[in-house]
Amino acid sequence: MDALPHTAPARFGLTEDQVALRDMALGFAAEQIAPHALEWDRTRHLPLPVLRQAAALGMGAIYCREEFGGTGLGRHDAAIIFEALATGCPTISAFISIHNMVTWMVDRYGNSEQRARFVPALAPMDLIGAYCLTEPGSGSDAAAMRTRAVRDGGDYVLDGVKQFISGAGVADLYLVMARTEAGISAFLVEKGTAGLSFGADEKKMGWNAQPTRQVILEGCRVPAAHRLGEEGQGFRMAMSGLDGGRLNIGACSLGGAQAAIDKSLAYMKERHAFGQSLDQFQALQFRVADMATGLEAARTLLWRAACALDEGAADASKLCAMAKRFATDTGFEIANQALQLHGGYGYLAEYGVEKIVRDLRVHQILEGTNEIMRVIIARAVIGPVPSK
Repeated sequence: MDALPHTAPARFGLTEDQVALRDMALGFAAEQIAPHALEWDRTRHLPLPVLRQAAALGMGAIYCREEFGGTGLGRHDAAIIFEALATGCPTISAFISIHNMVTWMVDRYGNSEQRARFVPALAPMDLIGAYCLTEPGSGSDAAAMRTRAVRDGGDYVLDGVKQFISGAGVADLYLVMARTEAGISAFLVEKGTAGLSFGADEKKMGWNAQPTRQVILEGCRVPAAHRLGEEGQGFRMAMSGLDGGRLNIGACSLGGAQAAIDKSLAYMKERHAFGQSLDQFQALQFRVADMATGLEAARTLLWRAACALDEGAADASKLCAMAKRFATDTGFEIANQALQLHGGYGYLAEYGVEKIVRDLRVHQILEGTNEIMRVIIARAVIGPVPSK
């Protein structure tokens, strides 16, 4: 019998370099993020200096080329990093992941002038990137986009509204998808551009440590030199960005779930020490066993999908959709079970579990809802439905 390919074990374990990456990110999360996460959530504060500290460790351009300051790592490496950061705060980890998606799209699809201008500032997070795809009324349906970009001499004039944009108003560079004559195209819009404005900071269930606003474009004039790629290539760019974004948000769910399990274990040990009956303790042990099993299963699938994306596998998009759906559903359920294990104390803000529940709930909606993930998976598994 032929031996398995040498690359197969990498799907189920970490290399020495990846262990070092994980430990570095875990250490940063424990020291710089976790002690402040509840306060940032309460005060709705985005800690830009902390983000730039993370970027100084290579987390601002994780899977970008090294030529202009990228770290040059892969999607599997990124999943490890974002999971680790999310043990400190899923909101902060997710914000860094969105910035990474913008930076990667500029590095991947930009011309040499665009890459040389923007990536060196995005990598250290001196410039903060925001990704503008979703619109009011269109939700996960990118094909229903209504924002327009009309060519006018050496410029494009953009009109439309983008909804639920993380970092809007704080970010310095907005990657905006808009419809042109040739189809959906991508544009880089700098903060301060005339005609660019923002809606009110949304009041949200979770993700309070990052602002979420509408991005409003009214006669917003953008130089043609700021179009990313050719006209009509934006939809393909958006879809390629979403594959990685789905892995990232899944990884953030895993990190939040891991933190919830860790808090539950500490609480259970404390309760057991104070006289909780053996029968009660054993019943809770079974629940934790299921939580830990679900987390490990989700992590394994996520790593499998990340490896497929790194390798350019034909089924990568399907696997990314599977991993996103499973990891975000599982992560939320684990966090919810952790709250239940804490009893009434889980409902109190000071224990931190209710924040994880609130933060992870939106992951089932972001980067394409989990209902859309099921559509993508079904189409890939079943294939095209024959016409009558």
